[in-house]
Amino acid sequence: MDIKYLYIKILDMKQSFATWGTAATTALAPLSWGTTYVTVTELLPADRPLLVAALRVAPAGLALVLLGLVRHRWWPARDQLPVLLGLALCNFGLFFPLLIVAVYRLPGGVAAAAGGIQPLLVALLTALAGGGRPRRLDLAVGVVAATGVALVVVRPGAGIDAVGVLAALGANVSFAVGVVATRRTTPPPHRLAATGWQLLAAAVALVPLALMVEGAPPPMGLRAIGGFAYLSLAATGVAFALWFRGITRLPAAAPPLLGLLAPLTGATAGWVLLGEDLSGLQVLGFGLTITAVTHGARLRPADPDAPVVAGGGRRAPEHRGQVARTDPACC
Repeated sequence: MDIKYLYIKILDMKQSFATWGTAATTALAPLSWGTTYVTVTELLPADRPLLVAALRVAPAGLALVLLGLVRHRWWPARDQLPVLLGLALCNFGLFFPLLIVAVYRLPGGVAAAAGGIQPLLVALLTALAGGGRPRRLDLAVGVVAATGVALVVVRPGAGIDAVGVLAALGANVSFAVGVVATRRTTPPPHRLAATGWQLLAAAVALVPLALMVEGAPPPMGLRAIGGFAYLSLAATGVAFALWFRGITRLPAAAPPLLGLLAPLTGATAGWVLLGEDLSGLQVLGFGLTITAVTHGARLRPADPDAPVVAGGGRRAPEHRGQVARTDPACC
C-alpha cells in the first residue's frame, strides 16, 4: 500500500474522530438548554423574565471571571471591549430576556418551535456577512429541521400570543447574530474567562433593569434557589463555554443544527416529567430533527490552528496538502 495514501487515510480518520468529539461536547450545551422550559415554569418565580435573565447570567459570569483570574490572570484588553460588549448583547443581554418572555407567553412549545429556524437564520446571516452563498444541501437540511421541530413542539390548539411570538423571533435573531459574530472574531486566549466577561457585562445591564422594571425579587425557597443555581452555573456557564468552543471549531452550519437538541430535550422533558402525550406526528418530527442533527455532527470542523483570513474564514495549512481542505460551508 502506498505510504502517502495510508498517511492521508490516517489523518482523515483522525479528523473524523475530532469532528464527532467536538460535536458531542458542543451538543451538551443545547441538551442543557432544553431543560430551561421545565426549570423556569416549575421552579422559578412566575412572570419575572428580567429577574430570571439577570440571575441566570450574574452567578455564572462571576464564577467564570474569578476562575479566569485565578487560573490565567486574564483581563480583556481595552481594544477587545467593544467586541466583547457586542457579543454579550447578542448572546445574553437581548437573547435571555426575550427567550424568557416567550417561554412565559407561549404555551404548547411554540417558543421552542421558533428555535427550528436557527439553521436557516445562521446560513442567511453568514451569507450577508460575506461568508459566501450557503449550499443548497444546508438550506434543505434547515427546512427539514424547522419542519421537524415544529412537528415535535407545536400542538393543535396551542396558544399564539403576538408579543410572545415577536419575543421568540427576536431571541432567535439575536442568538443567530451571536453565532455568526463569534465565528468572525478572533478567538480569545482564555475562552472560559472571556465567556465569564460576556456574562458579567450582560448582568451589569440586566440586574438594575430588572430592579427598575419588576421591583425587588420575591421571597425564594430552596426550589427556586436550586433552579437558579442549575440554570446559571450548569445550563449557562458551562454550557456556553462548550458552545463557544464548538462555534469556533465546527463549520458554520453545524452548531445551529446541534442546537436543535434543545427543543427535542424540552419535548422529552415535558413527556417524561410533566406527563405530556407524544403523538405520531411528534415521533415523525423527532426523526426529521435527529436526521438534521446527525448531518450537523458529520460536517468537517474548521481547523483551529489554521490562520484567520479576511472575512473571518480560515485557510487550510499548506503542509497538510489535500487532507486539510477548506469546507465551503464554514467560510
